[in-house]
Amino acid sequence: MKRGATTASAVALLAAASLITATASAADGDQKTLTADTLATWQTDGIVWSIEYANGVVYVGGTFDKVRPPGAKSGRGEVARKNFAAFDAATGRLLPCAPRFSGGGDTVRALKASPDGKVLYVGGSFTKAGQAGVSSAVALNTAGCSLRDDFRPHLSSFVRAIETMGDAVYLGGDFMVANGQDRERIAAFTPSGKLLPFQTEIDAPVRAILAVPKFGKLLVGGDFYMLNGELEKSLIALHPGTGKTVTSYADWLPPRSSVKALAHDETNFYVAAEGRGTGIFDGRIAGRLDNGKLVWKDTCLGATQAVAVHNGVLYSGSHAHNCRDTPGGFPEFNNRQHFLAQSVRDRHILHWFPDTDGGTGEGNGPRVLKMVGQVLWAGGEFTEVNGRRQQSLTRFSAGPDRGAPEDVPELKASVSRDGRVTLSWRATWDRDDAELTYRIYRDGNLVASPTRRSTEWDRPTMEYTDSVAPGSRHRYRIAVTDGENTSLRSKALVVTAVAAVADERQKEKR
Repeated sequence: MKRGATTASAVALLAAASLITATASAADGDQKTLTADTLATWQTDGIVWSIEYANGVVYVGGTFDKVRPPGAKSGRGEVARKNFAAFDAATGRLLPCAPRFSGGGDTVRALKASPDGKVLYVGGSFTKAGQAGVSSAVALNTAGCSLRDDFRPHLSSFVRAIETMGDAVYLGGDFMVANGQDRERIAAFTPSGKLLPFQTEIDAPVRAILAVPKFGKLLVGGDFYMLNGELEKSLIALHPGTGKTVTSYADWLPPRSSVKALAHDETNFYVAAEGRGTGIFDGRIAGRLDNGKLVWKDTCLGATQAVAVHNGVLYSGSHAHNCRDTPGGFPEFNNRQHFLAQSVRDRHILHWFPDTDGGTGEGNGPRVLKMVGQVLWAGGEFTEVNGRRQQSLTRFSAGPDRGAPEDVPELKASVSRDGRVTLSWRATWDRDDAELTYRIYRDGNLVASPTRRSTEWDRPTMEYTDSVAPGSRHRYRIAVTDGENTSLRSKALVVTAVAAVADERQKEKR
């Protein structure tokens, strides 16, 4: 696939900016999040399960038949894309790379680029790639978007995860046989599709694989209880050459909890967990890459599906609720928060609250997150983002912040006989700024700018007392700013001091 010089330069600048920001963040401890504002992004008519980046292109795999432009209603401007689509990483533009993956379970679940970005490995449940007969896993040349003839493994079932490490390509999923040999739910191949001797017996599906070359580990997560005859609940570190256990995490997750996704930075790895029933774990875990020790676990409920780490912040997709025991968290308040940002140091939930609906399918909302430069791509089964129509795919950037606070407060007033007017209002909230300033105008002139921290679940009542001449009449309005964006001013509240004073005198005469 040929890439223009403009796109290549844009992506190079994006990567350079990301490196500079990361260096500054490490130096000063800054944990500034991305903005909660979305970038214009194409949509699909189904579910997005996987996102990958290579050489200026973002690839999306899932269960869908068509894509449509940003903001378009279902059925408008649709373009055929069978379970796979490609987009310009810098602009979000739809690209012509469009092999069809069909048959079988009719879905693409996993995408992974080779370290040099020249090859894209594709896995899922499909029997055709274009017109070629295949078996749930193939490889594409990213230059030209052509199907490779060499990587055509034969698998007995679903592929849910793909990872590369050295000269090996690892596939994980539901299969029991690979290339005619026993391989229980995980197998390793050469880039040309030859089966490697790596072998591990796993009793339930593998959903995530994460290579850690620096420490010679292959982290594997899924639904399993047993591995090579030993109790290994849902998470294990394997030797990348043999498949033997390197590090055990048998007591990290309770029964009925499984690992859905894995991510890592230079120091830690991060686990996304989903549980079913009572007494389960639904949140996120941080562990040391070197020695495998637990760093922290949060306590939120809500079936975490995806994680991505960037500049000291762990982003996750779930339907989080009841995070009251996690620092910076929130109580149960009749809401499901589908995106979270946390400090990688101490699990503290940061003020970053874009949101989706549950959407189609199982109603989990986001299913996959992928950082590309300083842009977070998110895919899933949602149909709305931040209360606006947007199906299955969206993007968040480092800035600029373009979103004004959610609501303009409604002013109320009480007056006293000495000309004091006390205004009150309920604090509003903003998706990516905790501290807001409330600009109060009397007769068009700014008279006060009180500041207060707030969240969607904690919106305190605020007051401001103004002094005016007894008997005077005034019009008050209020606007809210996050420092960069300011809401419209509220409707005018007309206050006549004389009416209140007269009422008080009548009371005194009685």
